[in-house]
Order: sequence, then C-alpha cells, then structure tokens
Amino acid sequence: MRLYLVTLKSTDSVTSGFLPAAAALGWDVTILTDRPEDYPGQDCLRTDVLDVRALVDTVARHHPPDVIFSNSDHAQAETALAAAYFGLPGKDWRACLSTKNKALTRRALAAAGVETVRSVRLAPGDPLPPWPGPVVVKPREGVASEDVILARDPGEFQRAVAAVRDRRPGQTLVAEEYLEGPLYTLETLGDGRDLRVLGGYRTTLGPLPYFVEERLDWAPELPGREHVLAALAALGVGLGACHTEYVLTDAGPRIIEVNYRVIGDNCDFLLADLLGVPLFEWILRVHAGEPAPVPPPGTGHGAAVSLVADRSGVIVAGPPEQAGESGGLRLWHHALRAVGDRVELTRTNRDYLGLLRVIAADQAAVDDAVDKFRKEQPWLLS
Repeated sequence: MRLYLVTLKSTDSVTSGFLPAAAALGWDVTILTDRPEDYPGQDCLRTDVLDVRALVDTVARHHPPDVIFSNSDHAQAETALAAAYFGLPGKDWRACLSTKNKALTRRALAAAGVETVRSVRLAPGDPLPPWPGPVVVKPREGVASEDVILARDPGEFQRAVAAVRDRRPGQTLVAEEYLEGPLYTLETLGDGRDLRVLGGYRTTLGPLPYFVEERLDWAPELPGREHVLAALAALGVGLGACHTEYVLTDAGPRIIEVNYRVIGDNCDFLLADLLGVPLFEWILRVHAGEPAPVPPPGTGHGAAVSLVADRSGVIVAGPPEQAGESGGLRLWHHALRAVGDRVELTRTNRDYLGLLRVIAADQAAVDDAVDKFRKEQPWLLS
C-alpha cells in the first residue's frame, strides 16, 4: 500500500501520529511537501502542495498511489482533487473549501437553514459596515487563533481591522457577531457513508479580546451534538477526521469553525488514549476505503493543557519531555520550546511553551495533577 502524505510544516500529528501509524500498517510512505528538510530520513518529494497540478504531476511520475491524504489545514482541497484525479477515496473538494473559508461556512449553513450568524466578508479596501455591538475580526482562512480579536465597540472594530490588515496585506477578513457561551468541540470520523462521533471537549480560553485555547477537558456529555452533525451534513463533511468548534449560546448551538482534519495540539493523542484505539490508523484506513469503526465510549477523565507564555522574554527554565503512570494517573508533557529561546508574545497558539496531557479516574484527580505540575515544574521567563 503506497501512501502519499501531503504536508507543509512538520507537526506532532504527522511525525508522532500518522507516520508511525502508516508504519504500523506496513504501508510505504512518500511525503509530498515544500519543506523536505523538515522530514529527515523520510522519502520526500519537494512539491508545491498548494497547487493541485503540481501534486498530480509529482505523483504521476512516481509510484502508483493507493492513498493520497493530508492533515494540513491549508492543503485539503488540493489533496481531495488529487485523490479524485487518481480515482482514490477522498474528501469532497467543495466541502474542503466550504470549511476552510469561514465566509463560505456561514453562507452554506444559512442556505441550508441550519443556523444564521451575522457575518460580513471584508476584502482588502472594503469599508467597514456599521456594527454597534461586540464583533469578532478574523482572517477568512486563518489558523491557530492568529489575528482573531474581539472588538466591543465601533472604535475597537476599526482599530482591530486596521491592525490585522496591516499584518496581512491583501488578505480577506471576516467580521462576525460575538457568540457568547460555553465552548465545545465535536470530534468525528467518517468513511463517506457513516459519520462516527468520537467524542469532544469543553474548551477554556485565555483572557479576551484574544481567543487562545488554554485547556480542553474531555466532555462525556456533548450538548448541541445533533446541531453540529446537521451542520457537518450541510457542509458536505463525510470522509476522514473533522474537528468542529461550537458555542452554546442563549439562542442555541452555533458553529465557530469547522476544521476538516483531526484535532491538534496533542488533543488527538489524548483522544486516542481516552478511547483506547489506534486513532491515526483508523483515519488512514478510511482514506484507503475501509469502513469507519464504531468507537468505544471514552473511559476516565482527561485534559489537555497548553502552558502559555504570559509575556515576552527569554526562557530560563522549563520542564523536560516526560511520560509516566502512577496509581491510575497518566501524565505526558511535550516541550515546544527550550531553555534559551526568546519568546515574543503573539496572543495566539504560537505562545505555547509546552503541552500537558493528563488522564485519571475522576475530574478531581485530573485537576490536582495539573495544579501540581504547574506548581512544581513551571516554565520561567526572564
């Protein structure tokens, strides 16, 4: 079985998730990337992964493909079209576009009668519409909470748009009504016929006006689940993993965004451990045309905690990589930075210093373990 894995920058999901999963399945892997230096020791072909013509041409002059797959936010539509060219299982390229483009997401959900959220597309140079209440400004195709800002009044709205346009010249933005309420995720896996719910998380954000995810707690109950599934059906989400963020507002559930790939920031590894399944193998296998397995219910409680810099500075101390189990408690820490690194605060997910995962029999034990780790092994900046 020959897998072509389409990717841009290196991520834990790829290097510690999908590549080991492909090896466990006995598949041959060729990485298609514009950054082969990020994948030492791997069979890589340098390719413009954001150009479907380049993807098709590169694959066609290499080994015959059995699976063409990507977990990249930015290359889903191109990968889907390349898979279709070779007659392989793949996502609907229209669904990939509609989920990645936040303006198209709002349009599709409104047209299907699933939900209506006030949203305005702001192309470069477009004047700002009148907006008296709280509004969220974000890049139309952004990731990692970059340049997502809450503006509470017209003056803040104008300044937020000007600041983002200054950092992203030529890019289209979206302004949306601020959706207030508890924030959840729904994690799904589909095979093009059945869509399985794997589970979900309750999300804790850092202080507004920014939207940095600081902690995700396993949520045995997922209020609003059926609304989210209706939204995914309207968007055409079917094959593969999907990570959806939504809010329980006073008016009912509302979609924040749909990410047509597996959840990241080590929450994918936490999900696999909570379910006790080879999640990354499952995802690859549905892209090979196999049916999606029925997931077992999650056992225990778990949390993924992002250890976030609160200011700029130089790292003078930080906890090492570690994994351990004691008395039914499992804990992992993945260091994203190193002592001596200079940190420039961005108010995005790029401010993460480390990722902590904890699984225990009850929520109190999870909370205690997180608090103890933070106290005894802090990241320190000078």
